[in-house]
Amino acid sequence: MPGGLTALLDDVAAIARVAAAGVDDIGVAASRAGTKTAGVVIDDAAVTPSYVTGLSPARELPIIWSITKGSLKNKLIFLLPGAVLLSEFLPVAVVFILMLGGLYLSYEGAEKVMEKLGGEKHGKTVDDPIEDPAKFEKERISGAIRTDLILSAEIMAITLNEVTAETFWIRAGVLAVVGVLVTVFVYGAVALIVKMDDVGLALSKRESSFSQTVGRGLVNGMPHLLTVLSVVGTVAMLWVGGGILLHGTHELGFHALYDASHGLEMAVQNTTGSLGGFLGWATYAAVSAVVGLVVGAVIVFVLHKVLKVGHGAEAH
Repeated sequence: MPGGLTALLDDVAAIARVAAAGVDDIGVAASRAGTKTAGVVIDDAAVTPSYVTGLSPARELPIIWSITKGSLKNKLIFLLPGAVLLSEFLPVAVVFILMLGGLYLSYEGAEKVMEKLGGEKHGKTVDDPIEDPAKFEKERISGAIRTDLILSAEIMAITLNEVTAETFWIRAGVLAVVGVLVTVFVYGAVALIVKMDDVGLALSKRESSFSQTVGRGLVNGMPHLLTVLSVVGTVAMLWVGGGILLHGTHELGFHALYDASHGLEMAVQNTTGSLGGFLGWATYAAVSAVVGLVVGAVIVFVLHKVLKVGHGAEAH
């Protein structure tokens, strides 16, 4: 019996060591993949605050929480199983799915740019009177979750690309870890951003003159910050959407646009000294945004002018 018990304990210890090694592998791979998704994470954080702009301050955190739950559902229920299974059995399908996402982001970003430049508006905006706040809030949340789905798909695809050599379960674990951490980071940051004016108001009521100065600065600065974030969010949609399309065409064997954009990136990088790395990246990002804007404008024209399809009720 002691021998049997010892053998059992040895087996348990061996299983525990294997499990611990698996957890370590997931942690290392998730860390490696997480750094690659940083750009899209910033884009996601920049896009989201616009979805609570113009609504009641009392509804800001509930709206963000609803979007957060939708984001987790996007990543863990829809994208994670699909991404892992496709990478296992039909990896080429991932490229086409991402390109559809790139087209959608390009369309969204281009439509916003055209509306800002005086073009026809499609659906409600925050400048329009809100006749049914509950309905408008629901539409805003739905629009945010749809946009999050595209950005989340890009995050998961980038992550998956970093762990293609890992086992099935390691890939699944890494996607889950990155998905949860990114969601918590993005929407935690968004919650802080949109409530910063309330923090400023509380500080402005304190006796300390320093606190009052900081508080007034936060209150006065938040509308400008939200405006900047709205612009950044639109640019981010075009940048990410165009980048997906450039990379997707390259993966499908059409190399001209991808090679030209990367050639321009390297030319800038090699001729601008110590700032070459940043300026090269900025050049590629700008080219991606232009591609997204052009493709998106074509889609807007076809949908709204040729097919006469409205944008629906989604808010911008």
